[in-house]
Amino acid sequence: MAAPYSRSSLLGRLRLRAGRRLTALAVAATVGTGALAFASPAHAEGQIRIAEQFGVVYLLLNVAREQQLIEKHGQKQGVDIKVEWTRLSGGSAVNDALLSGAIDVGGAGVGPLLTLWDRTRGKQNVKGIASLGSFPYYLVSNNPKVKTLADFTEKDRIAVPAVTVSVQSRVLQLAAAKQWGDKAFNQLDKWTVAMPHPEAASAIINGGTEVTAHFANPPFQEQELAGNPNAHIVLSSYDVLGGPSSSTVLYATEKFRNDNPKTYRAFVDALAEAARFATANPEAAADLYIRANKAKIDRTLLVGILKNPQVQFRIAPQNTFVLAEFMHRVGAIRNQPKSWQDYFFADPVTAQGS
Repeated sequence: MAAPYSRSSLLGRLRLRAGRRLTALAVAATVGTGALAFASPAHAEGQIRIAEQFGVVYLLLNVAREQQLIEKHGQKQGVDIKVEWTRLSGGSAVNDALLSGAIDVGGAGVGPLLTLWDRTRGKQNVKGIASLGSFPYYLVSNNPKVKTLADFTEKDRIAVPAVTVSVQSRVLQLAAAKQWGDKAFNQLDKWTVAMPHPEAASAIINGGTEVTAHFANPPFQEQELAGNPNAHIVLSSYDVLGGPSSSTVLYATEKFRNDNPKTYRAFVDALAEAARFATANPEAAADLYIRANKAKIDRTLLVGILKNPQVQFRIAPQNTFVLAEFMHRVGAIRNQPKSWQDYFFADPVTAQGS
């Protein structure tokens, strides 16, 4: 992994990254043939541009890409589908790209979905398509003094993919609200910084930076725990949310769904097939992940993640409403959802969601 940053270089990187994020199209490197461009006019049925991020939570998209499942199910719908893939970092960048028209489907946490659903209600009407599975997310610290949220001080910095927007930030806020009450839900926000998961993992493993904690996702959290003897779990998202829950989801505008019914159907069916593959073949799925991402990760560790009983590859959203209720309660979203179905498109394969 990269060498640790000095205090000045780290802050410089963070300021630069924050400035870039203000521009919708200043985004991370692309994957495969996908490339973000300026907002383009609506395209005909048979094209889909998908943005993913980093980590095993995007495994179903890796499977769909490597096995060309979207193209396969497009053929069943009688349409040749051109798929473009892009990799971004953080829900803010994904949301900006979706609103700019640079992508058709965004992959990010439940927090960014709820933010965009609230912001576009009655306009673009962004809603969730499906979950990418349920994974526990760990808040990992390499500071031996930090055992609970109350132990963080102004000397600590907590890395998250996107400050206040990412699902990690929202779960951290919910944990703070449970610790100190709703009025103090943003108690820890001042100590959070935006960093891509790979860089944050490097900071936790190598030490020597202001970043002493990382609210991560697999496999980065497991790599941190294995790579630094001081690294330990401060809390799990499952504990905060009250059980297994979908942390990462896919979402799109109502217009894309309505204008491209065959492409949309092929995409959802491809996700369902990818979920069945990952569930039935964890070792093959691990090999696919390593190959698709050129990941330098211990295979045994990765297989262990995929075989973890707490990991569930299901595309129906699970236990998302807890976060939605909290975000409305503290004013993070203005519109109050009555159920999870308010912010997800209706679909038979996700009908058993929550």
